Amino acid sequence: MSSQNRNPNVVVVMTTQWRAQSTGYGGDGNASTPFLDSLAEESIDFFQAVTPHPFGVFARAAFLTGIACPDNGIAGYYDPLPENTQTLANLYQDQGYDTAFFGKWQLFERDRKAPVVGIEHALVEVPENRRGGFSYWEGFESGFLLNDGYYHGSKIGPPKKIEGYQSDVVVDLCRNYLKKRNCDKPVFAFLSLDAPHPPYGEAASGVSPIDPESLILPEEVPDVFEIRSIAREELSGYYAHIEATDRAIGSLVSFLKENTDWENTVFVFTSAHGDMHGSHGQFRKGWPHEESVRVPLLFSWPKFFSNSRRDPLLISLLDLGPTLFGLCFEGERQKLRVTGAGADLAPAMKMHAEGPDYQRLSMPSVPPFRKQCPYAWTAKRTIQRTEVINDLGESFRLEH
Repeated sequence: MSSQNRNPNVVVVMTTQWRAQSTGYGGDGNASTPFLDSLAEESIDFFQAVTPHPFGVFARAAFLTGIACPDNGIAGYYDPLPENTQTLANLYQDQGYDTAFFGKWQLFERDRKAPVVGIEHALVEVPENRRGGFSYWEGFESGFLLNDGYYHGSKIGPPKKIEGYQSDVVVDLCRNYLKKRNCDKPVFAFLSLDAPHPPYGEAASGVSPIDPESLILPEEVPDVFEIRSIAREELSGYYAHIEATDRAIGSLVSFLKENTDWENTVFVFTSAHGDMHGSHGQFRKGWPHEESVRVPLLFSWPKFFSNSRRDPLLISLLDLGPTLFGLCFEGERQKLRVTGAGADLAPAMKMHAEGPDYQRLSMPSVPPFRKQCPYAWTAKRTIQRTEVINDLGESFRLEH
């Protein structure tokens, strides 16, 4: 991966359910994130970043395609990414990149009658022609097995059990690939992690859950005993998974710094969506509230962005792909005509242009699960407020 005069390596780590406020550098006293705190000191912190759709299936599809749901073919939770969909992997591969995926896919066909959490979905094998155009692919369809999961793909073969904490295993798969690959080409690698997604009570790689009674709850959590009790119980495990996954991501970056051309590596840390955790009396995701839609987004590229900053740019995961591509191929932007609903915000990231005035968000449908938002909606978000219209045509405003 080492080279002085070529396009950068690009490594994107996308977790699930990690809300923007739940980091040490973001001011959360409950969160132990020493690695991300140190990364923030050498990165751009886009603290107004959001997901276009606060549910994992929709968010990952929007990132990979640059097209919002349902226009990218995914209107419901169980919809697979259509075959032959052009993705970010296809675009990078066309420009001479190696492309590699690791972790949770959740964009293939699943049995709607099988339990969402468990071995049935974990054993679903994603065929090569349904892996989003990635030339190297090792991961799992779904199943939410945070420990001792089943993985398949390029070098693994059919699904087999690999012991260990999922964040650690996925990072190991990526490291092994980077060690053995042909280094003549730059690489686009995408790591997709479940954590800190439920089940929150699962073991977190040796990190003990926090005492629920010691947790500091935000003022948005109402003073209702049942709500606060559930929030404390879930957050206890949630923060343990955050700490364990922070450590896993740190080990990946340490490897990149020691073994690759880190100066010319674009590294992104983000999440597919957040979690309400009792705020406004609600739980889980799918809601248009800040706790659900705002996500962490740290951007590092030492060669071109040597100074850290907190940037209020209104960027979405929908924009992230076109923006990364615009940074890598500035002179090719018009020629390649990257299509889709996402905006290329590379000029704004370089502070050569103004960013957008608002963001478009939506939940295209209602997933069939408890605790989630019970209505579909569309919204327009600014830094100050989010204006929402639900599927009944009713509108309301959320002041931030």
